[in-house]
Amino acid sequence: MFYYLFDFLEKQFNLPGAGLFTYITFRSGLAILLSLMISMLFGNRIISSLRRLQLGETVRDLGLKGQMEKAGTPTMGGVIIIMATLVPVFLLCKLSSIYVILMITVTLWLALIGFVDDYIKVIKKDKSGLAGRFKVFGQVGIGLIVGFTMLYHPDITVRVTLQEAIDNDYEIVHTFKTTYPSVNKEVKVVEMAYVKTTLTNVPFIKGNLFDYEALIRWLGINASKFVFLIFIPIIIFIVTAVSNGANLTDGLDGLATGVSAIIGTTLGILCYVSGNTIIADYLGILYIPGSEELVVFAASFIGACVGFLWFNSYPAKVFMGDTGSLTIGGIIAVMAILIRKELLIPILCGIFVAETLSVILQVSYFKYTKKRFGEGRRIFKMSPLHHHFQKLGMHEARIVTRFWIVGIMLAILTIITLKMR
Repeated sequence: MFYYLFDFLEKQFNLPGAGLFTYITFRSGLAILLSLMISMLFGNRIISSLRRLQLGETVRDLGLKGQMEKAGTPTMGGVIIIMATLVPVFLLCKLSSIYVILMITVTLWLALIGFVDDYIKVIKKDKSGLAGRFKVFGQVGIGLIVGFTMLYHPDITVRVTLQEAIDNDYEIVHTFKTTYPSVNKEVKVVEMAYVKTTLTNVPFIKGNLFDYEALIRWLGINASKFVFLIFIPIIIFIVTAVSNGANLTDGLDGLATGVSAIIGTTLGILCYVSGNTIIADYLGILYIPGSEELVVFAASFIGACVGFLWFNSYPAKVFMGDTGSLTIGGIIAVMAILIRKELLIPILCGIFVAETLSVILQVSYFKYTKKRFGEGRRIFKMSPLHHHFQKLGMHEARIVTRFWIVGIMLAILTIITLKMR
């Protein structure tokens, strides 16, 4: 709203300083500060309300040091993250942007699923929470919305040369001419096009591009008509995997929150370079017009996570619950998908991947050995992975700090993949 207000004031009254709101960097910096202030100013009030409503965590005794001390700690604190993310977005983003609309939809959709899950666990005292099939149904639903919007909304395009668009039979939305300095320093004119395509960036590979349509080229000239058959399931898988990965990671004070803030910062950088024509050309990545608005959303998300960490760091005064963990996972997944960097998720979200794999390996190996030897065996002392280190005697705060350090290393590796080809 502020964007439109100050844009009006600048155009109609030439108000000094109003033009600042046209700058992504200014609005992003303001978004971080505003989300931090909201989470820190209202955090204690929300926590007090959760405590007054007796929305405390029920803890099963798994033999972990300090675990039972967490019993009764207010949960469903993810509402702090959601509020601190969305309020700056509504105030500072271009709300007409399809990218912003999608991110708001994802946030509210997954927040609702997580809230229902927490409600059943805490209010109804059913530790199993929302039935798994309903969670999956909700995640599939938002995956369908994101996937079909990316395929068919006219404002979601990428820029390629007109010749590339013609050669690959891309659906052209708009054409224009631009100038580039040639090798001999003469200016050359290049015809460009904004196209509808399923192109994405690929790390470590020269050329850096992959089209999902290539997976169904065997259909011949009809491949482009049926690309949704491969593209939509991939989107659904990514959204489901990352949101569940964030959920599994949320097991120690400050772990999921801190890791998500690191990932959000990296995605903010990737959104900025993907939405800046000069930097995108320099790095040889897809320029995605309009995606620069996601930088403001990412900034709000970072501020919200850091602000929530004020209360969620060891010893935690509040837990985010599924209300928060499913939501932050979905935000991360969809933001990466929208800027065509979803293939970087295994690196950037390496902590989530490790936590998820530890559970899959533990359960699979236990079932296999029980069937073969009559007694189930384990790879880890306990899963998810952070509990394995707890069982080894490491203090919770040390585990969290080391996971953050690994998360920072993975974030740096993700950034440098932009030039590692």
